[in-house]
Amino acid sequence: MLGGMMKWMRLSAALLAVLLLSACGATRRAVIVQPSDGAVPSRTSATAPAHASGSYHVARGDTLYSIAFRHGVDFRDLAAWNHIAAPYRIWPGQTLRLSAAGGRTSAVARSNTPVAAAGRHPAAAPVFEQVTPQAPPRAPAPVAETAKSSSATSPAATAAAPVPPRPAVAAEPSPKGATRNSGGVDWRWPADGPLIKRFQAGDAIPGIELGGKAGDPVRAAADGVVVYSGNGLVGYGELIIIKHNDSFLSAYGHNRKRLVKEGQRVTAGQLIAEMGATGASRDELQFQIRRDGNPVDPLEYLPAR
Repeated sequence: MLGGMMKWMRLSAALLAVLLLSACGATRRAVIVQPSDGAVPSRTSATAPAHASGSYHVARGDTLYSIAFRHGVDFRDLAAWNHIAAPYRIWPGQTLRLSAAGGRTSAVARSNTPVAAAGRHPAAAPVFEQVTPQAPPRAPAPVAETAKSSSATSPAATAAAPVPPRPAVAAEPSPKGATRNSGGVDWRWPADGPLIKRFQAGDAIPGIELGGKAGDPVRAAADGVVVYSGNGLVGYGELIIIKHNDSFLSAYGHNRKRLVKEGQRVTAGQLIAEMGATGASRDELQFQIRRDGNPVDPLEYLPAR
């Protein structure tokens, strides 16, 4: 009888050990990752989800284009990921996903529809209502008032002092310059200053820099619609972004003064800003071209000087 009891106790102890080991194996979810450089190992969960690309909270002054520009994505992808249809309205406080759900690539169709010739609208509608600058009202000419009062008393006085016609105010013509058609867009240089920095892939602010002095003219590099005019992107100062077609945007940074508003249509060579040093250590124009959200070398699109 004593032998049977001892055998039962040994079986119970063995069964308890198996249960304890099984329980430990079921609850342990952390693994040790040993880096190749010999640094302190980190603990990560074996069942941790894939790291998300992040999200963005819309701030006052943002546009879908400026958010896409800031994060280096195509505006059509950003709209598709967040189920935003044209005309792409967003509002402060809205949270936007910065990548496709589940890491899938976007199925947004790419269109290289070129911008029409000068004087015609681009193929894609702008996000904003068109802004038409208006000249301030003019005070009545003193001569006209004199003539009016004279006509009430003496027809001869009216004949002697006719009302001179107002001279027509001619709009400043866009300067002519060499152009180069690339990607369905006729490009021209946005400023006359020398090239002081070339494009380098991987730069935090990828583009070229053109020298000059404060107040020098900055002009649209091609026909398009202004989709951003503000100073909300760190490192760019006073910034203007122009959409030329569904694939191409151009950006003009560090301006002293912006002369166009969001939604305004511009033509190649039109004055859009004054060169400055906002967000920079010297007076310069920081110029970018982006194709489908990706920075490209502007020198491959601009005409040879």
